Amino acid sequence: MSKLKNDTFLRALLRQPTEYTPIWLMRQAGRYLPEYCETRRRAGSFMDLCRNPHLACEVTLQPLARFDLDAAILFSDILTVPDAMGLGLYFAEGEGPKFERPLREEWEIRNLTVPDPGAELRYVLDAVSEIRRALAGSVPLIGFSGSPFTLACYMVEGGASEDFRIIKTLLHDRPDLLHHVLATNASAVTAYLNAQIEAGAQAVMIFDTWGGVLSHRTYKEFSLAYMKRIVDGLRREHDGARIPCIVFTKGGGQWLEDIAAIGCDAAGLDWTVDIDAARRRVGDKVALQGNLDPMALFASPEKIAAEARAILDAYGPGSGHVFNLGHGISQHTPPDHVTALVTAVHEHSRKRDSGAA
Repeated sequence: MSKLKNDTFLRALLRQPTEYTPIWLMRQAGRYLPEYCETRRRAGSFMDLCRNPHLACEVTLQPLARFDLDAAILFSDILTVPDAMGLGLYFAEGEGPKFERPLREEWEIRNLTVPDPGAELRYVLDAVSEIRRALAGSVPLIGFSGSPFTLACYMVEGGASEDFRIIKTLLHDRPDLLHHVLATNASAVTAYLNAQIEAGAQAVMIFDTWGGVLSHRTYKEFSLAYMKRIVDGLRREHDGARIPCIVFTKGGGQWLEDIAAIGCDAAGLDWTVDIDAARRRVGDKVALQGNLDPMALFASPEKIAAEARAILDAYGPGSGHVFNLGHGISQHTPPDHVTALVTAVHEHSRKRDSGAA
């Protein structure tokens, strides 16, 4: 593979020296960009867009054409894995993702099997390969998956949930069944991420979106333990290069030390976490990714820049920080505000680390 022109993101994840703090944004390819909305209209539906490698490549590259970002992230959805397990993913207008066949009966759970990513998820791997070719060594490509627990939430609840009553009832009444779902998901995610790495992903991220709804004890047993299984099973080198792994539990700041101990290269932070304290808590175990409140992007460009500088100064000089939002970008975000953020992060981190700030 060709040498990367900009490997700042990968070096930051590995806590190697960088000239500035790299930045990418969760959901950077999405509905806040008019060009994305136009491509989605052409695709016909969100899942048709995900399943078309050429269009998935097109929308992956769109934010890179607008903004000076330091990484691309595969355009896909975390729920492609349970869809490949036969649960029947669909998107109801205004209601988000739903499954036609949620896991409610014991026999359904016992029959759950690990899909072959080279068959049922071939469209994702084809998109990874096409995006890598299109990037032509400009910036790294991030592959991703949902965490076993986050996937299980959708698989058991049948869609998004306000209180997670069904899955938490299963957790307490039949932990054996939930452990079966989670073990199957962990095997599926490991195979899926390794297939993405084989296809060209240069870093991978595990999105534990709903881990933060668990109690202290149940988080470790039902979420963190299964993410550790995945990290333990990941390919950490490919094509002679190290493949960093990021783990992000939204609402998981209290478990930061535990996350750092599972073997990942970086821990994602939501906006509720003090990044200065987080750096002291993890020491040199992992890099940190985060953690601007996505709603800050609705402020004026001057205020956005000030917020970015505050986070950079709180982290302090030295490597090991990837700037990002504390969760995905809102669909209502003005694109020019993203420009202001990216510019502020690059300029201020260069000044700070040169001693000119």
